[in-house]
Amino acid sequence: MPFAEWLGARVAELRPAVSERDMIHGGPADKRECNLGHDAPQVRHQTVGDDADGMRLDNYLLRELKGVPRSRVYRLIRRGQVRVNSGRAKPHTKLAVGDRVRVPPVRQAPKDDPGRPPDGLLERVRAAVAEETPDWLLIDKPAGLAVHAGTGLRFGVIEVLRADRPDEYLELVHRLDRDTSGCLLVARNRPALTALRRALRDPAADKRYLALLAGAWEGGPRDVDAALVRDREIGGERLSAVAEEGKSAHSRFVPRERFRDAVLAEVAIATGRTHQIRVHAAHLGHPVAGDDKYGDRDFDRRMRGLGLKRLFLHAASLSLPGIDRTLSAPLPPELEAVLDVLRDEG
Repeated sequence: MPFAEWLGARVAELRPAVSERDMIHGGPADKRECNLGHDAPQVRHQTVGDDADGMRLDNYLLRELKGVPRSRVYRLIRRGQVRVNSGRAKPHTKLAVGDRVRVPPVRQAPKDDPGRPPDGLLERVRAAVAEETPDWLLIDKPAGLAVHAGTGLRFGVIEVLRADRPDEYLELVHRLDRDTSGCLLVARNRPALTALRRALRDPAADKRYLALLAGAWEGGPRDVDAALVRDREIGGERLSAVAEEGKSAHSRFVPRERFRDAVLAEVAIATGRTHQIRVHAAHLGHPVAGDDKYGDRDFDRRMRGLGLKRLFLHAASLSLPGIDRTLSAPLPPELEAVLDVLRDEG
């Protein structure tokens, strides 16, 4: 057969088997595993080592598939293209040493190097390091600073720390919303990361926030046991809502200082669902001040007149098994200033 005819036949054979779109966006696994040459990504079967013992499957894949968007990683898991010990798995599946993970082929355009964080951002994060031990860093995270990079955002706290300390192991132990300030732990080695995440799940863990809530509060503490589900999408972000079919969530609101039409509450959470305090506060009829997603617009307009320019939610303290004292972060001056105005009103 002439070479031209052979080449045409070969191309025709390959074309229905796989497309560039399937390779990039994730089509059926059998299509993507065809032999397309040395440059095509291939299925990998990896054995979990000590460095990933106890790691969630989604976090493991995000580490192994550098530069692949988080949404695509979750889609691969949901479609069954990722397997653990030959079986389907969930994003939260915990891996153990010796597990075999099927990592599907994903072609990803090279991601631009974000470069060096701006000097102002570097200084801001350096100043936010409240305490440092051989195992962890305590960050007093400023409001408005995300904990990690995301869509349209080149740098979060963790990327800035890694740029500033390129020879160190640094991983987020937990997360805070971008608009929430306060206590954030960063692990400095893998054993510390595993131990601290386990401690956060321990019933003895005590996580407390300060929040300014709308409305006059009647009575004493209130407990909210209301399951949460992420069911709506606004502006590209999925929002949470109370729903029976959701994941269990428990928050305890304790009034600390009452004002004419607001209350400063201490909130202890036994779980850490997305936007948990904000949704539970709104569920009580006392939304968090400055909350542009679940808040009270009229109340927020009044608070802006008093100088509030951010969400009034602060991760004030953290007590964990294995750490013999409570870690804390003081209420930021801009929030204290709002309280002073409310106190002056009487």
